[in-house]
Amino acid sequence: MDDAVKTAPAAGGRVESKPAPMPHRGFVLVCLMLALFMAAVEATVVSTAMPRIIGALGGFPLYSWVFSAFLLPQAITAILYGKLADLYGRRPMLVFGIALFLAGSIACGFASSMPTLIVFRLIQGIGAGAILPIATTIAGDIYTQDERLKVQGYLSAVWGFAALIGPLVGGIIVQTLSWRWIFWINVPFGVATVLGLMTYYKEKVHHREHKLDFAGAAYFSVSITALLLILIQGGHQWPWNSAPIYGLFATFVVCLALFLWQENRAPEPILSLGLWRRRLVAICNGATMIAGMGIIGVSALIPTYVQGVMGGSAVVAGFSVTALSIAWSIASGVFGRIASLVGGRGAARLGGLSCMLGGVTFWLLHADWNPFFPGLGSFLFGFGMGLLTTTSTVLIQSSVDWTMRGSATASNIFSRLLGSTLGVAILGSVLNNALERELSGSGVGHVTLDSMREVLQAHAAGQSDPQQFALLQHALDGGLHQTFLAVVIVSALAFVITLFLPRQGMGSY
Repeated sequence: MDDAVKTAPAAGGRVESKPAPMPHRGFVLVCLMLALFMAAVEATVVSTAMPRIIGALGGFPLYSWVFSAFLLPQAITAILYGKLADLYGRRPMLVFGIALFLAGSIACGFASSMPTLIVFRLIQGIGAGAILPIATTIAGDIYTQDERLKVQGYLSAVWGFAALIGPLVGGIIVQTLSWRWIFWINVPFGVATVLGLMTYYKEKVHHREHKLDFAGAAYFSVSITALLLILIQGGHQWPWNSAPIYGLFATFVVCLALFLWQENRAPEPILSLGLWRRRLVAICNGATMIAGMGIIGVSALIPTYVQGVMGGSAVVAGFSVTALSIAWSIASGVFGRIASLVGGRGAARLGGLSCMLGGVTFWLLHADWNPFFPGLGSFLFGFGMGLLTTTSTVLIQSSVDWTMRGSATASNIFSRLLGSTLGVAILGSVLNNALERELSGSGVGHVTLDSMREVLQAHAAGQSDPQQFALLQHALDGGLHQTFLAVVIVSALAFVITLFLPRQGMGSY
């Protein structure tokens, strides 16, 4: 039977969910998938067009901020949108987020300089922060506990599909139209999504007076922004031992302390600390965050290993990353069957184990092995992440009622985003330090992953010094293996965390 969410006041003014008929539930799901696809493909399609964008706007030193400005606000606002969706309803907050995302997209297409593009990407990211947590929450609202097994798999598969076709779509648009159209192409999808939601998704929220936790939201935003700036800029734009890093770290600590103090006293905290004290929520979020730290080991490091150490082509290196997206989509698609056989805890543990096996495969790689093996490691890691993230979403949503489902879902998404950002900083630091040790006394200057990519491009064009390249290749082999060991450690830790998932409070899972 089709279910919508009607809400009625319960004891203490809380809002509880009651199933009600919804004849167009399938259309709502299509709208949610469109919204997720729109946000997901934006994160990948831009990478293909960046050479053209830099050629038109200049500002190469600001290259990384075109991506950071889109991803950074998503991590910050996911928690905030989740809470607002619990207070004021899912549809108005999701529509607001999509509208803001579209406004930023249109503005990006008219950008006349790199700084203005970054500002507009920031607006895009603030809007996109609503899409993943609220769309995932709505799916949890309108489908029953057993149905979520399949539906959340569909939603997760959207991200894998977007990762596959994003670069292809970006390339076609840049070649046939203009780089500006990679932003404008979102508009019809966004408009169709908003119209579909306004037409088919109905919710009745019991309105009452709320006391918004503006102070908590401010402390949270400043503290997380400071932390993410440290992780993104530290060791690159600013040395770790520098005044900007110390200042940001002090800001992070002070604002985090103020945030925790505020949340313990606010009538309606923006982040319920009681929610994070629940064992199920804490373990799912912890496992997701730790496993997410290893993603950079696949998306950035494996292609570098394939090209720089194995001597493979860019196409072969691209296959190794594509395997991650394919496996993620497959795992999301078969999640329901796996969970019905081994339960939610079993599916989460299988996901953690698969991530760990993928990490071990990376660590065991040898320069003269067939490129199939990096692809195998990526497939195992992607399959594990698909299982782990989908399972975490379903288990968390099933453990809370309507009034907390938005916040609970957003907490898991925030954990995943934070884990990926931590992984960029930690694994990047491990690799850079390993390269310095490997090249110590060789006469070669300071080498980073970015400078190694430049060397690989020069080598592919036949413009590098063979002797120097052989030296760097050997150092890269050793440095990457040390980094892959770190991937093994974090993925093993994620697997161990899943072993502590409780039996109670998990319903039929």
